[in-house]
Amino acid sequence: MGDPSGIGPEIIAASLADPAVTALCRPLILGDRGAIERGIAVAGANLSIVSAPDLIPPADPAPGILYLRELSALQPDQMVYGRPSPAGGDACYRYICEAARLCMDGTVAAMATAPINKESLNSAGHHFPGHTELLAELTGGHEVVMMLAGDRLRVTLVTIHEALAQVPELVTFDRVLATIRITNESLSRWFCKAPRLAVLALNPHCGEGGMFGDEESRIIAPAVAAAREEGIDAVGPLSADTLFHFAAQGGYDAVVCMYHDQGLIPLKLLHFDDGVNVTLGLPIIRTSVDHGTAYDLAGTGQASPASMKAALVMAAQMAQTGSNDAIQDPSPSGRGCPKGG
Repeated sequence: MGDPSGIGPEIIAASLADPAVTALCRPLILGDRGAIERGIAVAGANLSIVSAPDLIPPADPAPGILYLRELSALQPDQMVYGRPSPAGGDACYRYICEAARLCMDGTVAAMATAPINKESLNSAGHHFPGHTELLAELTGGHEVVMMLAGDRLRVTLVTIHEALAQVPELVTFDRVLATIRITNESLSRWFCKAPRLAVLALNPHCGEGGMFGDEESRIIAPAVAAAREEGIDAVGPLSADTLFHFAAQGGYDAVVCMYHDQGLIPLKLLHFDDGVNVTLGLPIIRTSVDHGTAYDLAGTGQASPASMKAALVMAAQMAQTGSNDAIQDPSPSGRGCPKGG
């Protein structure tokens, strides 16, 4: 459910009121009854809640029913709109832990998360920068990669939530190569055969022959070469100021970016409403909205559910691909991802 003080409950209600979403999956909400009831009211949805403490939703769920596993019983003063609380942060932690457990034991096929507030998570004693790092620990300490995705563009990140001043020392050969490998393996598993990857430079104009930095020749180019030796279709380093034009036109299936804003600025320019955050490298499927708790909109009914809907749809599609254990690739060349996948 995410942060009860944010827009999570209302965008969940709005998303699950859409038959196009519930036709693809059987949603089980992990969260708080009071928060979800309030979210239904804000969304103006004709929905009712059925408590599901032990069971998953039936194979043919009735329309207009939300199946809820109640993992908290927050008081009104613990979920005031726009005001993060330690109780809310602890509740979010429990929702995530239970979702990961259900995915790991095979009870559910995938998890899709609404936004959390990192301040409230940490104030409750759970010291993680966000979902990604917490899920990596909960599922066995796997090396993970954050991918943001929409119909026109996918980006993955070598470094995530790091101070910009620290990025150059964190962009290492091993980290760049691992990101390329995980991106390739995950796209091949869930989205398309033989994905085409573009790997960005760190510095302007690829360092301009060393005038603006040498990470390209010293770190990134050798990592790309190593990936190509493994059979991965990766090219780079490429200059970020021109590459995204070609990627958005379908020239690449994903762009490996060196730091957070390098990838998220173009992604959100194209997919502000419907982008999806996917954690690659986990043994489970996890998608999420690509935005925050939007405290300024919480409770107003103005928050768009588009990203939540897209996250649910993508999780369902990934689970279906995994159950089929095969990807149908309609491209004539047999390479690359179909649009919208």
